[in-house]
Amino acid sequence: MRAQPNALLARIERYATSAAQHIALTDGSRSLSYTDLLEQIAQRRQRLRNAHARRVALALDNGLEWALWDLALMMEACVAVPIPEFFSDQQRRHIVQQAGLDSWIGHGSETYGFQPTGDTAITQRWVEQPPVLHAGTTRITFTSGTSGAPKGVCLDNAALLTVTESLATVVAPLDIRRHLALLPLSTLLENIGGLYLPLWLGACSVLPRMAALGWQGASGFHAPHALEAIDRYQPNSLIVVPQLLQALVNHAPNAPRSLRFVAVGGATVAPTLLANAQQSGWPVYEGYGLSECTSVVCLNRPGEPSGGVGRPLPHAQVQVDENGQLHVCGALMLGYLGEAPSSEWYATGDTGQWQGDAIRLNGRQREVFITAYGRNVNPQWVEGELCTQPAIAQAMVYGEALPANRALIVPASTHITDTQIDAAIDAVNRTLPDYAQVHAWQRAAPFTPHNQQLTANGRLRRDTLMAAYGHWLQSASPHNGRSNIMTAYQQLQDATQEARTWLLTTPIVNRALAGNVTLEEYLAFLGQAYHHVRFTVPLMMACGARLPDRLNWLRTALVEYIEEEHGHEQWILDDIRAAGGDADAAAAATPDPATRLMVAWIRDSVEHGNPVAFFGMVQVLEGTSTALATQAAERLQASLSLPNSAVRYLTSHGSLDIGHLAFFEQQINQLGDEDLAVVIDSANMFYRLYGAMFRGIQARCAGRSAVEELSHALA
Repeated sequence: MRAQPNALLARIERYATSAAQHIALTDGSRSLSYTDLLEQIAQRRQRLRNAHARRVALALDNGLEWALWDLALMMEACVAVPIPEFFSDQQRRHIVQQAGLDSWIGHGSETYGFQPTGDTAITQRWVEQPPVLHAGTTRITFTSGTSGAPKGVCLDNAALLTVTESLATVVAPLDIRRHLALLPLSTLLENIGGLYLPLWLGACSVLPRMAALGWQGASGFHAPHALEAIDRYQPNSLIVVPQLLQALVNHAPNAPRSLRFVAVGGATVAPTLLANAQQSGWPVYEGYGLSECTSVVCLNRPGEPSGGVGRPLPHAQVQVDENGQLHVCGALMLGYLGEAPSSEWYATGDTGQWQGDAIRLNGRQREVFITAYGRNVNPQWVEGELCTQPAIAQAMVYGEALPANRALIVPASTHITDTQIDAAIDAVNRTLPDYAQVHAWQRAAPFTPHNQQLTANGRLRRDTLMAAYGHWLQSASPHNGRSNIMTAYQQLQDATQEARTWLLTTPIVNRALAGNVTLEEYLAFLGQAYHHVRFTVPLMMACGARLPDRLNWLRTALVEYIEEEHGHEQWILDDIRAAGGDADAAAAATPDPATRLMVAWIRDSVEHGNPVAFFGMVQVLEGTSTALATQAAERLQASLSLPNSAVRYLTSHGSLDIGHLAFFEQQINQLGDEDLAVVIDSANMFYRLYGAMFRGIQARCAGRSAVEELSHALA
């Protein structure tokens, strides 16, 4: 079974005749009938022809425009290259060059050499010798590679529509009339299941912007907003990854009544999560697939007993070799970009077994670890069970050659205490055999696509997690216990939790994360940032000069910081210019009281107290940067229509500080109690002053007093 490349267009044309006024697409404010859809596709096809566009990046938020351009590219047989919003600047540059992109639809193309054309939606660049693609390629979906460089999976339209037709056969008995896209359309799974499938069925695809569904960048998800959208649009179907399902079930124990089909996949789903969801009435069906196999290979069927990840779809064949590895045939990729063509069968790297006529997964070949006692453990199994606990948002489990397994734990919120995490791990351990239990754990920052620790489909990037936390995961004798004995860094995080929460709940910070600040406010922030960042290197030099001999080892860390931070204040001035502000005036202006006090307080602590207080400032600035900077930059850039050159400070620090934090943690863990207490005190004060700076910016831009906000912060 292999669908024809133009099969979807033929079905849309049929519905435009038989059900002309049925809604095909809507974003909540604008709707298109099947007749309108045909007209809009035809218009965009002509625009692509006029521009001679052949290899086209699609870098838009979810919505009608994404869908219309995607469909036009398919019908025109152009090479469509969706750009995930969480890809870094470096990754995007890699994609542009490797795919030989000549056109770009969406924001942020100027940085990569694309120039405006006569069509306001399309920018272009000259490509003298485009890289050779596999014959028939019409879609390149990039997945995160182990090195961080995305890997291009080349597909043709026939493969995309073959999977679409298979899915249509499976869900046909449910009479799905409306699908709500909860995942980015740049994700192949949602692209096929959330756009092509509803149109194939003559149904309606609902495509709100990601922020309207509760997404806060790629690192945060507010389940109540998603549930509000489900209540508003009354969809029959959703596609979710396990983390989304967990969040939805936690906030809505009784499933929305409109739902008939909720497909969950992308990463291993904990049996406990599936059971809890099904008991609450969520019509959940687990599936399995890979981008290399055009996203979906197996799926549990409505009306059938659930088993593993379900039976292969009608187009697919699955074999299990002697080592338990799954091999797939049917609707495969043409090959990786720049590599040899794909063979008839694809070795997935996943292990599993037949359970009747369904497949049960056992894990990834390279991810299963062997404990010091010779027991094989699939970490995804344990991680999934840990994440069913309300206190735990994410987990990574490690135990290679260790007598007891360890876990990185991302708490569900900053308010979760160590005692609550202990209790959650105890609850899970009671359900696990001894060899799979977790006996030591450590807090971790959220795993996100932005920091390369999570894929778009929710799979952990273990290589990058090991790079960040391997010193603890692999140490011969980690701080034992389940955090009743905390590392110094854990103590720092715990002791500054209240102040950190106060900063992170600052109204203007939350508005920035939602892309809801004015250009005046953004320029005001950059102005204040300049006046504290320009002192960072001098303060580090002063700190290094005044460190006592017992802390001499910290000077090495400071040298690295100085080399990294030198000249960053110029980035800020460049951003101000690129955003249309007056950089010279910003540099000459008197900083707000909170900004002046931040610098003065740290300088006084370094020069007249314990110089290690400087690291309290590092905790605040770099910790806040990793949590907020990249996400805020993306939202601000989109809402204010800023070029990439206007958000360099935020985007660069958001990525740089991820690595810095792991290094910072190592240094803090070497401090004695007396010095640690100084860092904690310093960080708590700096959190208050930094929050006062943000509140002062908001007050000043609203015509109020920044001094008053500082007074409140220190009260």
